[in-house]
Amino acid sequence: MKPEHFRAHPWHGVTPGERCPEVITAYIEIVPTDTVKFEVDKASGILRIDRPQRYSNICPAMYGFIPQTLCGDQVAKLCMDALARTGADGGVQHQIVGDADPVDICILTERVVHHGDILVSARPIGGLRLVDKGEADDKLIAVLEGDPAFDNWRDITDCPAALLNRLSHYFLTYKLSPETMVSQCHIVETFSREEAYRVIQASLGDYRSSYWGSR
Repeated sequence: MKPEHFRAHPWHGVTPGERCPEVITAYIEIVPTDTVKFEVDKASGILRIDRPQRYSNICPAMYGFIPQTLCGDQVAKLCMDALARTGADGGVQHQIVGDADPVDICILTERVVHHGDILVSARPIGGLRLVDKGEADDKLIAVLEGDPAFDNWRDITDCPAALLNRLSHYFLTYKLSPETMVSQCHIVETFSREEAYRVIQASLGDYRSSYWGSR
C-alpha cells in the first residue's frame, strides 16, 4: 500500500505548526452540537465515542488538543508554581503530575462547525489552569485564525467574563452527575497569552522527553 493511503495519527503524526506557539494546529474532537463525548483512541488515532453526554452540559466551543504535546513533568511544574504563587496550595507544597494526555484547547469561532475529526489553525490567547484529581489538566483558549468576530482578540483580557465563566463552569461540571455533585476539579487561575505560550513550550518539551528521549 502506498504511503499516501495511510492517515497520519492526529497526536503523533501531525505537527503543531510552523508558527507554534503564536499560531498552532489543533485537532478537534468535539464541537458544541455533539451529544456524545468523542475522544481520540491513543493506539489507533481513530476518533471514538468515549461516553454519551447524559446530562445538560454542552461544550461551549470546539475542543481538542495540540499535536505532539504532552502534559508531563514540565507542565506539572508550571501548575505547582501557580499553586504556590496564588496561595491556592494553602502553603503546603502539593505534588502535581501531568495527566499524560496532549494539551487540551478550546477554540472560539463565530461560525458553526458541524463535526470534529478536523485540523484547524488557531491563535492561543490564554487559558484555564485546571487541576483534576491532583493532575495538571490545563485548558488553553484560542481563537480560530481569520474568524470575522474573534480574530482581533489578542489576549485573555479580550474575552468577556461571561464567556470565561461559561468555559470554567463546563470544565468544573462536565464529569458530574445527579448522583455525584462534588467536583474533583478546581481552577487555580486564568492565565494570559504569554503563559499559554509557556504551557505549550513545556508540553512540547514533555512530549520530546517522553517519545523522543530528549528535551
